[in-house]
Amino acid sequence: MKKRYLSLDVLRGLTVAFMCIVNNPGSWSHVYAPLRHTTWMGCTPTDLVYPFFIFCMGCAMAFSLSKYDGLTKEATWKIFKRGIAIFLVGLLLNMLPFFPTSPHDDTWSFGQNYLYWLDHKRIFGVLQRIGLSYILAGVIALWLKKPLKIMCAIVVMCGLYTGILVAFGNYPGPFTLEGNVSRKIDVALVGSNHVYHGYHYSRDYVVSQELMDNHTVIADDDHISTRADFDPEGPLGAMTGACTALLGFLIGSMILRSSRRHAKDPSSMKDAPSYLVSRIFVSSVVCLVIGEILSIWIPISKPLWSASYVFFAGGWAMLVLAFFAFLLDVKGDAKAFTPLIAMGTNPLVAFVNCALLVTIIGFTGWDHSVTFGANNFTSLVYAILFMLVIFSIQWILYKKKIVIKL
Repeated sequence: MKKRYLSLDVLRGLTVAFMCIVNNPGSWSHVYAPLRHTTWMGCTPTDLVYPFFIFCMGCAMAFSLSKYDGLTKEATWKIFKRGIAIFLVGLLLNMLPFFPTSPHDDTWSFGQNYLYWLDHKRIFGVLQRIGLSYILAGVIALWLKKPLKIMCAIVVMCGLYTGILVAFGNYPGPFTLEGNVSRKIDVALVGSNHVYHGYHYSRDYVVSQELMDNHTVIADDDHISTRADFDPEGPLGAMTGACTALLGFLIGSMILRSSRRHAKDPSSMKDAPSYLVSRIFVSSVVCLVIGEILSIWIPISKPLWSASYVFFAGGWAMLVLAFFAFLLDVKGDAKAFTPLIAMGTNPLVAFVNCALLVTIIGFTGWDHSVTFGANNFTSLVYAILFMLVIFSIQWILYKKKIVIKL
């Protein structure tokens, strides 16, 4: 196993553990408030899990791409190969268990039901967004090289993304579920059947659209279709997802440069671990302030991955990384964090195993809410037990020094 930056593994391990808990409660109708996503605007601790993943990916990218001198053919091939591989793994996970578990229509043949099932599978997803963000961030990082130029690229992409939302947004606003242009792009690219349908339009919006279109006004909720064709991991958001990865790349590059200089001259206080921690901390404060200021005009929204969300979530990621770097690199207290280091060493494996375990449990027909009960406490207990099962697999891989990468 190659030498790793342990603070990053700890941050990634914490992110993986929290992901297991928030994504797999015993009952979706009984979840503690901090473990819920916001409906659209705002940010809970749960809304930080995904950007933390992408931030960590950006940090690791600084180490893995450091051997390349610019955007060479070899580097470009590596970036695209890995990004596409991550996208395809995500697509395969969407397809689990690779056949319909129940027929859509009992009168249809298996082939007809299978084709209907294929025609309604979601294309985008968490890993798909990560793969696209990896490609875009990797190309920009190696093309521009200099930290200042990369910072400018982040500003330009956040501005361009916001400009697209504002220029092409509709009623009732460019940053709303109903009015954002991202959902139109999703449908135009893959069709309504292949996007996420977990969001719903407000009744007021649906009624107003009926009135505007001179349709019959429907006063009964049961007769109003409120399902939104909006994918929170759609392709447009990969632009700001890449910005989150580039924030991680900048911090990773800062760590790498400081570590190399400190190895050559251990007496230099400028490159001491404590000074590096202070720089990461200051960077986190700057990003948090930028995010809060931007939120005055651009709401913090995870589903849209808004520009304010990029800096707000990135600032929190830097702050937590600085905290762990202080404990591990300055205080030298790494042993206590071994479980988190193990959890974060194979993040992609953990993500895939979560999906596989959920699929296996679904096949058994076991209803965990019956076993554990349907209340907040038992729902949380189930989520923690689920996380411990994933941790046991991560621990075995860590002890055997097995690191699986794409």
